[in-house]
Amino acid sequence: MSVAILGYNSVVCELNEIMTDELKQVQDAADELSLAALLEGVLFVSSGPVSMNRLATTLQITPYRVEQVLQELTAVYETRGLRLQWTGDGVQLTTAPQANEVIERFLGLEMSSRLSQASLEVLAIVAYMQPVTRPQLDQVRGVNSDGALRTLLSKGLVQEMGRMETPGRP
Repeated sequence: MSVAILGYNSVVCELNEIMTDELKQVQDAADELSLAALLEGVLFVSSGPVSMNRLATTLQITPYRVEQVLQELTAVYETRGLRLQWTGDGVQLTTAPQANEVIERFLGLEMSSRLSQASLEVLAIVAYMQPVTRPQLDQVRGVNSDGALRTLLSKGLVQEMGRMETPGRP
């Protein structure tokens, strides 16, 4: 007497379809991981904010997809020492504010509570003329204001607001 499974071929075909679908889902998840990793790598090596369009062009995906992956990374970074900081049209990888004290200690940075005369001048000019560009600050003061501005930025007393819509985009 011989025994056969009824519908054996259809069961095998159905199992193949299920396995193919599961394999595709695993592959899609791997692609997502590599896309997030690539995006993270680009942000890590950039020296400043990177626009959505530049990220999309670099990764050869749509700006909408870039935004989706950035949202996923934002969620991942909630429990980590990194954050995504949005500046105008761009995004930048930064350290979490909660880690500032440890990072400053590691880097040997001293946070004095007093501001230098130059920093006070720059702060007064920014308060009076805001928004103001770095060249405008230098013109009013008659000297380079980079160091004082960097000090004010590190203390959180001023913040970068983006680029002006004028020639040269200062």
